[in-house]
Amino acid sequence: MKIIIQILFLLFVGFAMNAQGADPHGSAESAITGMVSTEIKNHKNLDKMGSQKHLTTSEKVYAKDEADVKATIEQFLIVAGNYQLDKMEKMMADNANLATKRLRDGKWTTETMLMRDYFEAGKIRTNRPYFEPVKEYTIHVSEGQLAFVKADAVLHAFGVPLLHNIDYFTLLKENGAWKFINISFTSTRIPETERIYDPIVFAKSYAQAWCSQNPDFVALFYAENCSLNINNSTPSVGRTAIAKSAKAFMENFPDDMVVAFDKLVKTPMGTEFHWTLTGTNTGPNSTGKKVNISGFELWQLDENGLIKESKGSFDTEEYSRQSKYGVGY
Repeated sequence: MKIIIQILFLLFVGFAMNAQGADPHGSAESAITGMVSTEIKNHKNLDKMGSQKHLTTSEKVYAKDEADVKATIEQFLIVAGNYQLDKMEKMMADNANLATKRLRDGKWTTETMLMRDYFEAGKIRTNRPYFEPVKEYTIHVSEGQLAFVKADAVLHAFGVPLLHNIDYFTLLKENGAWKFINISFTSTRIPETERIYDPIVFAKSYAQAWCSQNPDFVALFYAENCSLNINNSTPSVGRTAIAKSAKAFMENFPDDMVVAFDKLVKTPMGTEFHWTLTGTNTGPNSTGKKVNISGFELWQLDENGLIKESKGSFDTEEYSRQSKYGVGY
């Protein structure tokens, strides 16, 4: 038992909080403190549509418990990156705690807190979305009841890698579901020379933001002087108008809306972001029917890789039919 307790306190993970003590990723360049600096040389990778080698997740066949644990962590990293505090809280065991070790300016700092304190702090601060893909997992499951996980991850803001996090999770099985009892991590800054914009990561981050139920997060992926036109309708001009357009979609699917990134295609007309939306129509004037619809946005990107113009396209007749009758009717 003493050995297990020691292991529990040694395990480490990463997700963003605020720079004023309650933010484990707090730093001048973090996703929480604002938009990526215009000094970052993004233009070098704007035409690169292939996945980056350092983001490739190791292929491995997992046993059922290991696969369930991995899926739980991946879902946690999505809702954490979207600051969906209510969903994060439901994934915690009682008295779950957080421990962080950060290397900043040659010195290591330490923070510990209960997750309930993190959630309370999160309700009153201004947050920005981040995306934290895992390069490699190491998963150990004991008797199908206790899981220890190491996740080698990189935290990105708007397509730019900022922090290298070695995340550690401890999970307990409660009533058949995996719950976090400890989340800890070490965090080091990515060198300036390696902070290169990745269009694939940007696109995946954008799709994740659409799943957040926070339309302002979607708008942050657009340049200040921007526009969004969906199916040749009246364009939404500026971030405020774009957030309003995103909100209209989110309100139709308040419980389970997922926008999945399908692919990114470079064309002579611009960059095509292909997506698939799934969800259940449970919003205002809802039908309770499930929807599965695909489409794409044709992007024009600015010098920092943000969207300055987007022309969206999807089958509105099929969308309306599914909203009324469901998928496959």
